[in-house]
Amino acid sequence: MTASALKPLYPQPLWIVCVAAAWAIAFAPATAANLTNRGKALVEDNCARCHAIGRTGKSTHPDAPPFRTLSQRYPLDSLEEALAEGISTGHPDMPEFTATPDQISAILDYIGSLQKP
Repeated sequence: MTASALKPLYPQPLWIVCVAAAWAIAFAPATAANLTNRGKALVEDNCARCHAIGRTGKSTHPDAPPFRTLSQRYPLDSLEEALAEGISTGHPDMPEFTATPDQISAILDYIGSLQKP
């Protein structure tokens, strides 16, 4: 029997698929964490001036709700539409804010991470 007859069928493509699947599984939590971290950075840059954006703390603006309580006031799904269209309501001196779909996903992921179970 020759050496070529002993080679397993499809060894390289199967190996590549296995490595790719393992890589995807290994880095899936990191991707979710990155989304949350991007959302946190966005709200730090755009919202922290008035809103409490963490798990504790008081908003500096009296009419700006802490982000950790937003789900008590609004369904978080409704915030997606508001962010997409540009939030122009809220407290009277709230600046208009418009976000891209990727930014909206990141912001909502971060806000969702703050909500009480």
